[in-house]
Amino acid sequence: MPNHHQPSSLAELGRTWVEAWNARELERVLTLYDEETVMTSDRIPAMGFDESGTVRGKDALRAYWGKALALLPNLHFSLIELFVSPDSVVVFYENERGKRICEYLRVNAAGKIVQGSANHPVP
Repeated sequence: MPNHHQPSSLAELGRTWVEAWNARELERVLTLYDEETVMTSDRIPAMGFDESGTVRGKDALRAYWGKALALLPNLHFSLIELFVSPDSVVVFYENERGKRICEYLRVNAAGKIVQGSANHPVP
């Protein structure tokens, strides 16, 4: 089965991702991810996790995001735009502090996120 998804299903994934974060439902967010997912962000070493900036696997992601959520009681993402390719969606959003971020989410044939990357503006 080729790893090719309809733009509408990828856009829906992006919207669901934002809604799950805004509901502060970490397990709902994690259901969108594959067990072997990989996440990269400059916030990962800043939060005391892997110095490489990458966490691997859903359990590591749960630990990282659980810590982050506890520190961000007002977390809220406002969706600006969604961009799709055959196997990915980029969620362009503004967070509760007015920072604009692009989240690159690559999906597998089953539609689960296998790679995530938080992309921030150059300071």
